[in-house]
Amino acid sequence: MHSPTVRPDFCGPLQRYAVLDQRMLAAVRGIRILPTVAWPASLEDRMIEAYGKGQYTLPVVSYQRPDLSEARAELAAIEREAGTDDPLGDYLQRTAESWRIAAEMLEAAGTDAVTAPSVALYGKPGDSIPGSDRSNLDAARYFVELSDELGADLEDDNIRANIPAETLRADLAKELDAFFGPGIIAVTVDSELTAKAAAGATSVRLRGGTRFSEYDRHQLLAHEAFVHSLTALNGRAQPLLASLARTSPRVTATQEGLAVFAELMSGAIDIARLKRISLRILAIDMALNGADFVEVYKYFSDCGQSPADSFHSAQRVFRGVPLTGGAAFTKDNVYLSGLIAVHTFFRWALKQRRMDLLRHLFAGKLALHDVLSLEPHFVSGAILQPRWLPPWMQHVHGLAGKLAFSLFVNRIRMGKVLADELAL
Repeated sequence: MHSPTVRPDFCGPLQRYAVLDQRMLAAVRGIRILPTVAWPASLEDRMIEAYGKGQYTLPVVSYQRPDLSEARAELAAIEREAGTDDPLGDYLQRTAESWRIAAEMLEAAGTDAVTAPSVALYGKPGDSIPGSDRSNLDAARYFVELSDELGADLEDDNIRANIPAETLRADLAKELDAFFGPGIIAVTVDSELTAKAAAGATSVRLRGGTRFSEYDRHQLLAHEAFVHSLTALNGRAQPLLASLARTSPRVTATQEGLAVFAELMSGAIDIARLKRISLRILAIDMALNGADFVEVYKYFSDCGQSPADSFHSAQRVFRGVPLTGGAAFTKDNVYLSGLIAVHTFFRWALKQRRMDLLRHLFAGKLALHDVLSLEPHFVSGAILQPRWLPPWMQHVHGLAGKLAFSLFVNRIRMGKVLADELAL
């Protein structure tokens, strides 16, 4: 992993935190969450073909469980040494703790013992939405019902998907070279990739053998490139906290929520996309309540997804856990809860006239908590301002206009407006 050299003018407490941060990065080098619980592409291909013919059997998946005992011990030591007297110590303590929980999760790969640490890191569908009496499950049901009422057919997405992966690769590479500079982010096609796309600091990968739609293209730019890659690149430039270049488990909700919020702000999201995200949350709840892999697959299929998409969606729920029901990998729970939290944060920051806090959110892989707690270190310059901002964040007045309208109309009681209009 690339990490910047600690600046020589960091001394005393700052130097101590920088050293702890480097120790943490070294400790987590072997903690690779998604690769550890990934399924081989050859298995997927066979099973998708069989499921498409109605031949349902539970896949047989085995995992290589890593021995992360040394990493866990070092992370526990960093948690103790970081303390919480300074926001930097609090950041390190929280981040090290989340990596330690992730290590415990991976060491249990293939068993139902994955569920508890997964829930600790990513939450579960029944969790309440902060500031509301509703849960993630309620939100997911709302978006699925609304999508169905509006006639959003997931199969339509497959019909419109006519862009080959290689064609999209060339198109995205040209766009990213123009935005970030030539060769900074490579776009590749990966036949082993489970998700449709994935992004790191210097690469965006597309799943081979897949066709993409224009919506997919816009979503990949807004979500993967202009959030995940962009925040990683900005994090790499941080001289004090090099870990800001890496997505720790505790920042996953903010990262994914910010990425979906970026789709919303850039017009790259549609109701079918919200339905897909919501269906995964409902499927996690099904699995936790005893549904097995085949039952979850059939649920996605009955909701309109193709055999391949249904298989991949069910696989996301059962990564790293037994396929017989009662266990789940809950990471997909964060997409909707994270979106709601980020949307609320943006509206709050606008109300407080604090657009600077929104820019800070892109300085690296940060949680919403970090943006507020680390503010003194942004002010002092110990944490650098982001070099890159997404295109929609560069037009502050347009963003403020959208959020200001949202803030105002939220105060209007829709039922009373309609009653008044009907009375005229």
